[in-house]
Amino acid sequence: MPSLKGIPGDERDWIRRFPHLEQALAHPLDRRRTLKLLALALAGGGLAGCDPGTPDRGFVSAVRAAPGVVPGRANIYASAHVRDGYANGILVTHQMGRPIKVEGNPGHPSSLGATDLFAQAEIQDFYDPDRASGPLHDGMPAAWQEVTTALQALRAVPGGAGAGLRVLTGTVTSPTLGAAVEALLAAHPGAVWHRWDAIGRDAVREAAAAAYGRPAMVIPDLRQVDVALAVDSDLLDSAPGHLRHARAFAGRRNPVRGPMSRLYALEPTPGLTGVAADHRFIATPAGCEEVIGRLAASLLHNEEPSGGPDWLRAVVDDLRAHRGRALIHLGPDYGARTHEAVHAMNEALGGRGGVFDVFEPAEYRPAQPLSGLPDLMDDMEQGRVRALLMLDVNPVYQVPRFAEALPRVALSVALADRPHETARAARWHVPLVHGFEAWGDARADDGTATILQPQAMPLYGGATAAALLRFCAGDVVRPARELVRQVWRDRLASERDWRAALAAGVVPGTASARLDAAIAPAMPRVLPGAGPADLTLLLRPDPHLWDGREANNPWLQELPRPFSKTVWGNPLLVPPDLARSMGLRNGDEVALFVGARRAVLPVWVQPGQAAGCVVGLLGSGRWHAGETGDGVGADLYPLRDGVGAVRIVATGRSVDVACTEHHATLVADRPSDIVRHGTLARFRQEPGFLGVARDDAASTASLYRRDPGAPVAWGMSIDLNACIGCNACMTACQAENNVPVVGRDEVLRQREMHWLRIDRAYEGTEEAPDTFFQPMLCMHCEQAPCETVCPVGATMHDSEGLNLMVYNRCVGTKFCSNNCPYKVRRFNYFAFAEQERRPPVSRNPDVSVRGRGVMEKCTFCVQRIAQARIAADRDGVAEQVATACQAACPTQAITFGDINDPDAAVRHRKASPLTYAVLSEQGTRPRVTYEARIRNPNPALET
Repeated sequence: MPSLKGIPGDERDWIRRFPHLEQALAHPLDRRRTLKLLALALAGGGLAGCDPGTPDRGFVSAVRAAPGVVPGRANIYASAHVRDGYANGILVTHQMGRPIKVEGNPGHPSSLGATDLFAQAEIQDFYDPDRASGPLHDGMPAAWQEVTTALQALRAVPGGAGAGLRVLTGTVTSPTLGAAVEALLAAHPGAVWHRWDAIGRDAVREAAAAAYGRPAMVIPDLRQVDVALAVDSDLLDSAPGHLRHARAFAGRRNPVRGPMSRLYALEPTPGLTGVAADHRFIATPAGCEEVIGRLAASLLHNEEPSGGPDWLRAVVDDLRAHRGRALIHLGPDYGARTHEAVHAMNEALGGRGGVFDVFEPAEYRPAQPLSGLPDLMDDMEQGRVRALLMLDVNPVYQVPRFAEALPRVALSVALADRPHETARAARWHVPLVHGFEAWGDARADDGTATILQPQAMPLYGGATAAALLRFCAGDVVRPARELVRQVWRDRLASERDWRAALAAGVVPGTASARLDAAIAPAMPRVLPGAGPADLTLLLRPDPHLWDGREANNPWLQELPRPFSKTVWGNPLLVPPDLARSMGLRNGDEVALFVGARRAVLPVWVQPGQAAGCVVGLLGSGRWHAGETGDGVGADLYPLRDGVGAVRIVATGRSVDVACTEHHATLVADRPSDIVRHGTLARFRQEPGFLGVARDDAASTASLYRRDPGAPVAWGMSIDLNACIGCNACMTACQAENNVPVVGRDEVLRQREMHWLRIDRAYEGTEEAPDTFFQPMLCMHCEQAPCETVCPVGATMHDSEGLNLMVYNRCVGTKFCSNNCPYKVRRFNYFAFAEQERRPPVSRNPDVSVRGRGVMEKCTFCVQRIAQARIAADRDGVAEQVATACQAACPTQAITFGDINDPDAAVRHRKASPLTYAVLSEQGTRPRVTYEARIRNPNPALET
């Protein structure tokens, strides 16, 4: 072969693969040679469309297969996803020993087989390249031996036995971690354990203890609720046990399958619980407290409702009329006295033992009382803290006062999964292993315990919190598995019991005991809320980044927020009236002041938000989150401690805010046909008033009909009564199907790649609209308009009704996308998959990774269908398939299966009188149908 000297590196690589290129490149190009090279480029493009590959592709064959691992067959292990201390049971799917997907554990009482978006995105967290790879000392790399020496010095803190030693953690439900903290406190009398969460529930905890005279956990059962009032509630989206609550709520919302409940909601800004209500009322936080005070006067003191909003009397009467089946729930952003009043009202409504009950709390309770962060900061500022252990918390980012006091601590150690703000500010940073890499345990909100078993060897090394604490206590260093087994040696004494608990993902008999404590006899009256202010600032956790811990997760950064549909940032949410009065439009930049503190960020107009309220989302503006999350959005945590009036001043500049709202607009003869909805009263009169009977038969007539020819015909039904817009299905689809992230700039160009989206629709006025969610994915039309326009047959139909994509045929004309009335196809304008910051081993090997120039869309998880077909042929059983979105959905809004099977759940769903097809006038005959949404309003409030 001729010498390659002087030829660029990329061309040398191609010449090594195709030696005849050497001669072609050495001569001036004429027309014939140009056409030959173009043909070669097209051939290479076809290969790239199937698999973009990796730059340094090297494989090492396993000499001996691991026990139980069969190439191509998944292994599944039970564990738990832990957020703010509480566990939700999960099942982790492995391929050849590497975790690739998370599903819910059907046997776990808090997940019931579902997951939230945080659990789905944990795969990204596990493979995050920005995780800590070694310890730091004063921000510089250090050896593990140096860390060991520093921690040994901590055992002898000057100033007495344990004096000056503090431990800071979040909420702890883990018995193993709690026992390790207790061991440290026992070894160092005088040491103090401080508990703090950036997004905490201290008022809820304090109120329950005051109301029942001891620490308690109040857990509702929405299956038993006929009438509920949710006041600024987080019951369906983030409260402990929210997956179970969402399942129970949805089970009472479709009149075809049983009696409907009724939900009233009162809130200052739209929330997932509020927009699911039959009646949604809007008020400022002060207005919400006023309503609770008037409710308490009526329900606790038998006073007739007077004053307040005009709907209050009807709500009070409805609650009283359903005594024993009525519930009031209050979100965590209100004071303890207000929560105590809610507990008293629920007791007065007679719901205990039915719609709610009182249990022992799941949190670990040490022998000595826990202290909080304010006490710790007071001691730090006064020089009383000489050594501080910070375990998986980030107060330097979230509390400016803490950041200022930390340099006064002589020895500070941060145990964190990445070199974040607190880890860099501490004297020592010890890497924390991921939850997939270590043994542990945690409890659900109802107390049920799960043993967390490692899913893989540590990718970067590190330590567990329990091991670090035991070492600091002077104990002999033992493996994490031994620490966990020691805690559970009495309940799981035999190896058989231990393995059974690991396999089930639940330790039997560990649910919290029910409390018989009575409510306090004299409940204080709720004081009226603060008087009306010119402007009220609500600082709430970002629904996807939470307190900021997920800022480096690209799946969650690019996941559209449920209401604003914004991504890659946290604009200030302002009500329509304020935007009009100030002349603000979406993207206009403002300076937000709280006293002397200031933040600069764009605004976004939020319909349905209380007048005079602006909402800032916490968790953005990180400066040490990682390459993905650094510098995204504005940091609003400093405003939490601001003292003074809230002001907004326009800067006169405008910012491009990435938003997906109008990127896929459906055009219908009647827009109301897209999301059909009605009332329960009308349904009882005419059950089919929203279903296919409403459609014009002439508009769906066709000369051609494609009946399913195969024994199996796949279809899907989506219940709009159950969908709460939580976005878990979108994240599950992204994880299952290797859907790439494109980044802020490409989203601004309308190039996001999600196969499944959740459309959010408004109806009514900007000030108080009705809100509807609708999952939208490829409809797998029997008369698919995309198929007839593809010039190369890349999109085609199979005998089972699937609309397929042959990636190697696609030449990127995008005709199919232009001709799709549902706008659910996505085009790879660039090699988005190659540009992602994730290792190839993190992808699902059963799904092709698409390259540049290829169209892609929902496949009904065809890889799962293939697996089910193989299992059916092998075992002689029926094909049972659950798509990724269906498996993740906490409310079971999505049902998938064989519509030819008379016993299939999807067949029964499609037989509902509420079933309809979106854009039926197009004559596409989609395999995806919807059940229309029914509301159950109070006739006394209907106008």
